[in-house]
Amino acid sequence: MTRLHLHLVSDSTGETLDTIAKAALAQFDDVETVRHFWPMVRTETHLERVLQEIALKPGLVMFTLVNATTRRVLEQRCAALGLPTVAPMDPLNDALTALFGKQGKAKPGRQHVLDAAYFARVDAIQFTIAHDDGIASEEWEEADILLAGVSRSSKTPTSIYLANRGYKVANIPIVVESPPPAALFQLKRPLVVGLTTSADRLIQIRRNRLLSLNQMPDTSYVEQDAVTREIAFARRMFADRGWPVIDVTRRSIEETAAAVIALVQQREGAVMPVDE
Repeated sequence: MTRLHLHLVSDSTGETLDTIAKAALAQFDDVETVRHFWPMVRTETHLERVLQEIALKPGLVMFTLVNATTRRVLEQRCAALGLPTVAPMDPLNDALTALFGKQGKAKPGRQHVLDAAYFARVDAIQFTIAHDDGIASEEWEEADILLAGVSRSSKTPTSIYLANRGYKVANIPIVVESPPPAALFQLKRPLVVGLTTSADRLIQIRRNRLLSLNQMPDTSYVEQDAVTREIAFARRMFADRGWPVIDVTRRSIEETAAAVIALVQQREGAVMPVDE
């Protein structure tokens, strides 16, 4: 197995670097990566401390630094150490510069400014947390999205992910023995999306959940026929109402959220329909 020290150097929070690094590393098997995260590097003094650590644990250096002097010092010192450096935002910035005919402002962290969009995202997160698991159905009409699905079909994590993208999301568990409130079937504003999954996958997730709670996994909650009926019940409800359905069996939370966003955009006439 190959072992790599990966240094992520940023003059902001480093979220962009982290995401790019994860996406690239996911394409390589049998690689043990030790990530060293260096955010908010905005002075040469701070950079000097980082460079000392890089010299002790040499590897690949990825960076997003907008200050020309700080960037030049990093590149020169890494070159002297014989270490490769990558600035993944350079091609995009160069393309935008050519397109707009002017340079960017070179100000770190501009994507994190406290503007109206930021506060709207905070509001979306607060709304989503307050409307988890069927809570406050009288306020569902204020939501952008409502996710419905049986227990453990990834409704809550998908809701939180969507909230971080600025969507107000409510979610409700579909339970055979407990009909949902009438408000669910009267919604006009929110896009209602049904989440479904395979019985085998759902049973596995539920068993793990019960074991983590030190409960015996021998109830109807994880019984094959009961779970199959539960999923069928939810799917009939989705079909009867004409709600779009996303099968989350082989999807990550990010992929499910992306499919939901595509459905929202489709509803607004922006993109083609998403495959289930």
